[in-house]
Amino acid sequence: MTLEEIRGQDTVPESTARMQGAGKALHELLLSAQRQGCLTAGVYESAKVLNVDPDNVTFCVLAADEEDEGDIALQIHFTLIQAFCCENDIDIVRVGDVQRLAAIVGAGDEAGAPGDLHCILISNPQEDAWKDPALEKLSLFCEESRSVNDWVPSITLPE
Repeated sequence: MTLEEIRGQDTVPESTARMQGAGKALHELLLSAQRQGCLTAGVYESAKVLNVDPDNVTFCVLAADEEDEGDIALQIHFTLIQAFCCENDIDIVRVGDVQRLAAIVGAGDEAGAPGDLHCILISNPQEDAWKDPALEKLSLFCEESRSVNDWVPSITLPE
């Protein structure tokens, strides 16, 4: 038995529970940030916020469905946003379900199609640091992921 097989056996239930906990925390954080008015959605809107006031951004969510994986322009934007977030110590996660994200945030146009939710930033509502239990859980999740060289961990949102 190899070290990878041993580690894989030990961590599968733990990582599944950890992932579910992170998904619930992200769901709570998105709802809380939306209520507070400190949620920015859209790749270009997020880039503007990151350029103007990166110190005010506390968390970043990148979302792409399977069909988005082939979009080279979107992947370049993701790479640049990831680099910027890592440079500025902003926690960042990936989500693979834009439709579920749209259901949580309720973003969409008049026809019901979701708006640009490929990038969502969560900022501090005021000058003071925002203390949210879900944000703290997600920060810990990201820190633990970085300790095993997973710099942009993926999270599955709960149904």
